[in-house]
Formats: sequence, structure tokens, C-alpha cells
Amino acid sequence: MSVEGRELGWDDSIKQDSQNFDPIPEGDYNVTIEKYDRSRSKGEGKLPPCNMAVVYFIVHGSDREITIRENYILHSSLEWKLSELFRGVGLKKEGEELRMDWNALPGKTARAKIGVKPGIKDPSKKFNYIEKLYPKDSDKPAFTPGRF
Repeated sequence: MSVEGRELGWDDSIKQDSQNFDPIPEGDYNVTIEKYDRSRSKGEGKLPPCNMAVVYFIVHGSDREITIRENYILHSSLEWKLSELFRGVGLKKEGEELRMDWNALPGKTARAKIGVKPGIKDPSKKFNYIEKLYPKDSDKPAFTPGRF
């Protein structure tokens, strides 16, 4: 994915104001993991401060690509979400134990259900998020509406 434009210098002049961002419609999309960053959550609710992976997904829409950033908190109560990530890219099979290999994620592809939610600071703005990653290793037959 190429980025248009150029690097700005510290003393350059700027003019362009913020751009209105329209989220892509909710639905199923192909995604590619661009990169991940190691971070730390500050701890909220019942969760203490924990290690956290910030994963950047490129969502391949029909008319454009967008990047969605998702946080994966490394806590046992959220192990299901970590399993969903690694199953979604085909690195984990259902029911198996897996040592998480974060360096294997960049470049991996998956199929995801993308949702739209209001912004936390400004509820009038809408943002995309990854609602679900579908397992790549699914041996179960695909659902066909109207078929039993």
C-alpha cells in the first residue's frame, strides 16, 4: 500500500484542515495484518495493567482500503480474543495450545466482520472496528441460508 504525499519538515507551513472520514459499511471483508506494536494497557475496569499488542489491519474494501487498529490485551480473561486472532490467520487450530508468535502476524490474511461504532469523545463521528475474525481452519461446513 503506497502513501501519497511527502514528509514534512519541522518548520514547514501547513494549510489542509481535517478530512471528514466516512467509515466503510458494516460487513465481511478480507484483511491483511500490516504490523503490530508491543504496548501496555493502563488497566481499566476489572483488568489490571497488562502487556498489550496493537495490531494494524488493512481492510480491503470494494472501493478503498482503510486501516483499523485493534488492541489485544494479554490477560487470561481475554484469551478467547487472542485465540480468535491466531485462528483467524491460520496459526492456531481449534482446541490446540499455541505459543503466540507475534512476529509471524505481519503479512497474514484473514476474513473479518467489520462493524461501525460511535466515537468515544465525539459520538457523532463513526469509526470501523473488527467485530469478529473468522477461523481459517474451520472444518465445519459453511452456513447456507435456507439449507438444513
